[in-house]
Amino acid sequence: MVLEQPDDLPVVVALRGAVKTFGPVVALSDGSIELRAGEIHALVGENGAGKSTLVKILAGVHQPDAGEFLVAGQSVAFKTVAESKAAGISVIYQEPTLFPDLTVAENIFVGRQPHNRLGLVSRSRMRQQAHSLFERLGVVIDPDRSAEGLSIADQQIIEIAKAISIDARVLVMDEPTAALSGAEVDRLFGVARALRDNGAAILFISHRFEEVFSLADAITVMRDGRYISTHRTSETDAGSIVREMVGRDIGALFPKAPADIGAPVLEVRGLTRAGVFSNIDLTVRAGEIVGLSGLVGAGRTEVARAIFGIDPYDSGEVRVGGSLLSRGKPRRAILAGIGFVPEDRRKQGLVMDLSVMRNIALTLRNSLSRLGIIPPRAERAAAAEWAQRLQVKAGSPLIAVSTLSGGNQQKVVLAKWLATEPSLLIVDEPTRGIDVGTKSEVHRLLSELAGRGIAILMISSELPEILGMSDRVLVMSEGRITANLDRADASPEAIMHAALPSKETVR
Repeated sequence: MVLEQPDDLPVVVALRGAVKTFGPVVALSDGSIELRAGEIHALVGENGAGKSTLVKILAGVHQPDAGEFLVAGQSVAFKTVAESKAAGISVIYQEPTLFPDLTVAENIFVGRQPHNRLGLVSRSRMRQQAHSLFERLGVVIDPDRSAEGLSIADQQIIEIAKAISIDARVLVMDEPTAALSGAEVDRLFGVARALRDNGAAILFISHRFEEVFSLADAITVMRDGRYISTHRTSETDAGSIVREMVGRDIGALFPKAPADIGAPVLEVRGLTRAGVFSNIDLTVRAGEIVGLSGLVGAGRTEVARAIFGIDPYDSGEVRVGGSLLSRGKPRRAILAGIGFVPEDRRKQGLVMDLSVMRNIALTLRNSLSRLGIIPPRAERAAAAEWAQRLQVKAGSPLIAVSTLSGGNQQKVVLAKWLATEPSLLIVDEPTRGIDVGTKSEVHRLLSELAGRGIAILMISSELPEILGMSDRVLVMSEGRITANLDRADASPEAIMHAALPSKETVR
C-alpha cells in the first residue's frame, strides 16, 4: 500500500483488506481506505472497481466477508444502516430521498423531533434548530417550505444538515455533482470545505477529475475491486491517476475519426413548445456527429424528447430521410429509424429487474416474434451478438442488468438501440457517471457508428466531449439555438458565449 498521509490528522475510519463476494462474483478483494478528521478524501476508479461496494460497507448496507473495519480505532461490524449512522457515518447520495410531503425541517428531524414540556412536537424548536444548521453551513433555505419541488442541490444540502444534526463525523458524498449546475457545485464545495475545516472527515466520489483536484486533499485509487494507491492531491496529476485507474495508458480520450458526411437524415424545422423551446431548426446528416450544447435548463433534452415523440410540441415538423414524422408517437420514430439513448439510463433506458438479454431484445420484439411468441433461442442469439459487439462485461446474459456497473449498463442501452439498425441515433449525456476508461470506449463506438453512416445527435454537458466528438456544434440558450459552429470554429469561449442568456437565435 502506498500511503502518503499526514501524521497529524487522526484517522476516524479505516477499512483494511475488506473482501465482499456475491455468489461467484468478487465485488471487492482488497477494499482499503483511511479517512481522517479535517480532510476531504477522493475515491476514484472505473465503474466496477469496487467503489460502491466499499461505500455500502461503510454505510452498513453490506457486511464484509473478511478484512478489518475500524471506527476511532475500535473494531466494528455494522449489521444495519442505523448502526453505521449511530457511529457517526452518513452517506449523501446523488439523488436524495426526502419525504416530499414534509417540510424541510421535518425532513431533517424525522423520527427524532424535539418536544415541548407536554411531550408534543415543538415546531418552533425544530424550525430554530434547522435554521441554525443552515447558518452553520452558510446557506439559505426556508425550514418551513415543503420538500416537494426542491432542486437536487437543495435536497443534498438538507441531507448534509441532517447528518451534522446527529453529529456525523464522516460524510460520504457519492457522485453528488452529477445533476448540479456550476453555481450549485460551487455552493456544495463551499459547504464541504467548511465541514472539513470544522473537523469532519469527508469521502468524495466523482468521475470528474477537475472536481477531484479542486476539492480533495488526498486521492485513493481502486481497480478491479482492489486498492491501488493513495496520494496527496498536490503530489500527483490526472495522467498518473488515470494510468493507475485503468492499468494502462489511455490514448486519445476522444478518438474522433474523419467520416464522410452524406445526405440529411434528420431535419427539424420551426419546432416550438410554449415555454420550453422555440423555433428549433437543425439538420443532422449521415455520418455526422452533431453536438447539442448549452447550460442546464436550456431545453436540449426537451427538444430530443419531442423529436423522438415522447413529449408533445405545438408547431413545427420533424423529417427523417425526407419523410414527415408523426408527432407524439415514439413507435413511429423507431420504425422511421431513430434510436434514443436517454439521459437517465436507469429510469428511462433500462428495465432494471430484467436480464441483460431481455433488455437488449426489448426493441426487437416485433421482428423476433413468431405468432406472438418470441423464441428464447432467437432472443438469446440477438442479445449475445450485440453484447459481444459492445463488449458488455457481464457474468451471464441472464443476470439482471441492475447488477452491472454504470458503464456496462450504458453499453446495454446502446446495444438495445443499435440492434434496431437505426439511421439516426440520439444520445443524451452518453458518458454521464461513466469512468474515464469506459468513456473512451463509448466515444470510439460513436465514432465507428458515424463512420458506418449513422447520423448522431449528441447532447452533452461536458465541453471536452462536445469539442472532441462533434463535427458540428449547436448551442442552446433559453430554449433557442443561438449558435451553429463547425468543428474548426468551436471553442470553449465560443460555446459559452452562445450559451449565456439573451442571445439571438441562429436562423
